[in-house]
Amino acid sequence: MTTPLAEVATSNASLRAFLHGLPGVDRVGADARAAMLGTRSIKTTAKRQAIDLAVRMVDLTTLEGADTPGKVRAMCAKAVRPDPADASVPPVAAVCVYPDLVATAVQALRGTDVKVASVATAFPSGRSSLEVKVAETRFAVAAGAAEVDMVIDRGAFLAGDYLKVFEEIAAVRAACGRVGGVRDDNGAGGVRDENGGGGAREEHGAHLKVILETGELATYDNVRRASWLAMLAGADFIKTSTGKVSPAATLPVTLIMLEAVRDFARRTGRKIGVKPAGGIRTTKDAIKYLVLVNETAGPDRLTPDLFRLGASSLLNDLLMQRQKMATGRYAGPDYFTLD
Repeated sequence: MTTPLAEVATSNASLRAFLHGLPGVDRVGADARAAMLGTRSIKTTAKRQAIDLAVRMVDLTTLEGADTPGKVRAMCAKAVRPDPADASVPPVAAVCVYPDLVATAVQALRGTDVKVASVATAFPSGRSSLEVKVAETRFAVAAGAAEVDMVIDRGAFLAGDYLKVFEEIAAVRAACGRVGGVRDDNGAGGVRDENGGGGAREEHGAHLKVILETGELATYDNVRRASWLAMLAGADFIKTSTGKVSPAATLPVTLIMLEAVRDFARRTGRKIGVKPAGGIRTTKDAIKYLVLVNETAGPDRLTPDLFRLGASSLLNDLLMQRQKMATGRYAGPDYFTLD
């Protein structure tokens, strides 16, 4: 951990030395801490505030082969006005669609604060050439995507080819219009060194969310290593999952990622966001994640700029719980539009 960050990505050997020099994860301890924090009880006014915050953090998503422009427009309408009968419900953070539907979403959301995100880089497998991944990213950004969710090459990562993963993330970051890096300012990575600047610079272009697909990484140590690798290469967010692989988001994995972004910020001054995605379906689940963020990385991270929930099916449960708190009656899911 004493290695200057400017030297970390000079070779596969130096990346391996750095990543394998990170402190190991106590699996039993991580599981126990996540379980303990998951028992915290939030009630009354605090619960109402937590529900509204969770709504604001949702990335409303449709990533199916049968997606149509009409479905995307309907989802965008719900993103802006989640409950048509209650104007006090805040809008969600973003909608996420495939690249060919970005333009439809951009048009539907024009004049609102809801962002358009797009998956890219051969989502969800990540099995394609770098040229194709970069071209897909550029296509999504040119269509108006404000955020790009890329998937790492898990095969390369598990084979120990960390430099390939680093360089792919850096290239996709450059395709997003982002600048700066641990090695130079010409497209590699996103943070140079705690003594070399780069962490507080103004940056432009689409924000990059890097999906680790933690369900395929096998160990908590790999989750920590992949988190650091993505941040070194320039991620603006690190994300647990595509939602297509089980297990997807879990509290212990998110805890490890939150610890990583906390430690990275302490070393570099650069705050990276975290997005658990997949399997978060109830208000109770969402509140557990908010408690986890507060207790692990601090209350300043309880903002959509630094924490998102990738869970479209969650939104209706948040709306139902919110209505119950306001009226005392629990409405069924048929009272809300399908996601």
